Amino acid sequence: MATTVTAVRETVPGERRVALTPEVAKKIKSRGADIVIEHGTGAYAYFPDAAYANVEIADARNALARADVLLCVQPPTLEQIEQLKEGAVVIGHLQPHLALERTKALRDRKITAFAMELLPRTTRAQAMDVLSSQAAVAGYKAVLIAAEAAPKFFPMLTTAAGTIRPSKVLVVGAGVAGLQAIATAKRLGAQVEGFDVRPETKEQIESLGAKFLDLGVSAAGSGGYARELTAEEREQQQRALAEQLKGFDAVVTTAAVPGRKAPRIISADMVAGMKPGAVIVDIAAETGGNVEGSEAGRTVVSANGVSLIGTTNLPSSAPVHASEMYARNLYNFLELSLKDGALTLDWDDELIAKTCLTHAGEIKHEPTKALVEKA
Repeated sequence: MATTVTAVRETVPGERRVALTPEVAKKIKSRGADIVIEHGTGAYAYFPDAAYANVEIADARNALARADVLLCVQPPTLEQIEQLKEGAVVIGHLQPHLALERTKALRDRKITAFAMELLPRTTRAQAMDVLSSQAAVAGYKAVLIAAEAAPKFFPMLTTAAGTIRPSKVLVVGAGVAGLQAIATAKRLGAQVEGFDVRPETKEQIESLGAKFLDLGVSAAGSGGYARELTAEEREQQQRALAEQLKGFDAVVTTAAVPGRKAPRIISADMVAGMKPGAVIVDIAAETGGNVEGSEAGRTVVSANGVSLIGTTNLPSSAPVHASEMYARNLYNFLELSLKDGALTLDWDDELIAKTCLTHAGEIKHEPTKALVEKA
């Protein structure tokens, strides 16, 4: 019997992305699987039901009950997990560290859950990397927000009233989001600098035409992430960064570590030293924030007139392209196991084994398992 792949409407307020686009649905069908989606699954991302060719449309409960594989953007709710049949497969961004009850429910229902944020960061996994694809959207959007909020032009302009100097923009963090932010700020004509504690990012920042802001601190870590700074290194970084921030008109902070609280980089004292009218866009506001005083979903104006913009779910603000990239990521992962309409999981495959959160009534991800047992 052919595997049934399902997607339903996202229920988290403000979530406009969809895990299954018409393009990817066609690819899955070509591999022999059946597809059932809830009515209006892709509507918020501007993919109407009519765009899904040869796909069955059902109500949510029916779609979930029939799912052999559920593709999702946000983690399924406890109610949705209860409606899935035992042994079903869930693939998506599952945030296991944020909701232990959900992980327990997946375990108890014997759901095989793949949390895409656990995907090993290897060359082979790049086409499946949802963190990178969605971070690119976030970096792009963050700069547009900064440009909109700034009281200055970003580019240099020559006018009858004289020459307008370009804004100075600093991007903190040179991961995928940071590099996309740098590229976008450069396209808008700003004078851009990038900062990251990983020295290997210097070449990447400069390749985009930006200047690398060297604060004299190196925190090269493993797996492409920065290690935690020592107290002395942090103090040195803070002093140097505080002085540099005084000259910038806009700052975009992108530093984040999946599954952990965002590192605090800019203190309230640093904000107090910045020029009036400066803008800081904190992409990491949802996970604690890189900036002291920023709040997710709000703009806070400091006593000296600096706007702290705490963003939430930026990828959802560009739902068409964000959905297209995300759905392709999930398809590339699903393709590892889907052959001639049948789903066969190869547990010897590192990508499958290490991305697995729960399987056969067990929590397979040891850090999450430890959190659940400790709770």
